[in-house]
Amino acid sequence: MGFRKKNKSPPVLSHEFVIQNHADMVSCLAMIILLGLMFEVTAKFAIMFITVQYNVTQVPDEKSEPVNLYQYGPKDVATVFFYLLIAVILHALIQEYILDKINRRLHLSKTKHSKFNESGQLAAFYLFSFIWGCSILTAEEFATNPTFLWEGYPHTNMVFQVKFFYICQIAYWLHALPELYFQKVRKEDIPRQLYYICLYVVHITGAYILNLHRLGLVLLVPHYLVELLFHASRLFYFSDENKQKGFTLWALLFVIARLLTLTLSVLTFGFGLPRTENQGFSLADGNFNVLTIRMTCLAAICLTQAWMMWKFINFQLKKWREHSQNQASKKKTVSPKSKPHKRETTRGGAANGVVKSEDKMSPRARKSKAS
Repeated sequence: MGFRKKNKSPPVLSHEFVIQNHADMVSCLAMIILLGLMFEVTAKFAIMFITVQYNVTQVPDEKSEPVNLYQYGPKDVATVFFYLLIAVILHALIQEYILDKINRRLHLSKTKHSKFNESGQLAAFYLFSFIWGCSILTAEEFATNPTFLWEGYPHTNMVFQVKFFYICQIAYWLHALPELYFQKVRKEDIPRQLYYICLYVVHITGAYILNLHRLGLVLLVPHYLVELLFHASRLFYFSDENKQKGFTLWALLFVIARLLTLTLSVLTFGFGLPRTENQGFSLADGNFNVLTIRMTCLAAICLTQAWMMWKFINFQLKKWREHSQNQASKKKTVSPKSKPHKRETTRGGAANGVVKSEDKMSPRARKSKAS
């Protein structure tokens, strides 16, 4: 009985070693931070990484109970770093135990394999974030009173769910940057992924720092729904190319989401915030309600939406051209049935319409030849 040949492990700290074992290395780092809670000397530093910081207790009325709210500060960088490690670990778990098993059954090409992994990871994240965002919005007053987007600005105080939501969002999109290296993303796909990763980081971090977390949350939830539908449709398409109905619904909701984003942004920055009582710039109070910042934020959102619409139109035109080319190629391959040529092929000795020389001999000649 022969032994199986074991693949040689790559050298320690080489590129292949880091790529193959990055999840284990990150898990060890996260465990070290958690173990820091067990000792008094390191506990105060470990808590800064794990728990949400800047707790503020407020008592609205004498009869009501105190409410725990949160603000942001420099220590949030440590919290984002810890949950970035958690995102890397979860990414590896989803890849190994779900996506890789499905890929083995589908037998996809290298290009489709890369896109399938990307859509699988993003679909899981968008689904989780959409459900979480909807649960937060149900407790807010936006459904009945949209003016809560700008009333009482600056919104320096956040409930625990809102702050933790933003911490996790920033951590996830920051973790996507090293994942480009860990997942061996193709060079031609790196610029495209870098564009949308950086846009997410800039917009979500900007809404968090500028105390616009209400507007950011309201805009993220429908956007995540549209992106979830797109990546789920692409997953179904890779499993069966005939399943393309989801892309039609995605195209419709994509345009609606862009219009909704532009409408709420113009309403907030153009009409709502300029009419609030607190006007001016103050880092201590977290007030950024000045014309320059409002116009910068509105311009950034409008340019992003215009860029997304441009990419969307190019995508639809590309699909339309491919569809028209496929239809034209199918028409060329289908040709009318050719009619056979009328030849005398029924008489004996004739083959393919040509009469042999023996058939041209007279009966007497045949008889004499036989004798």
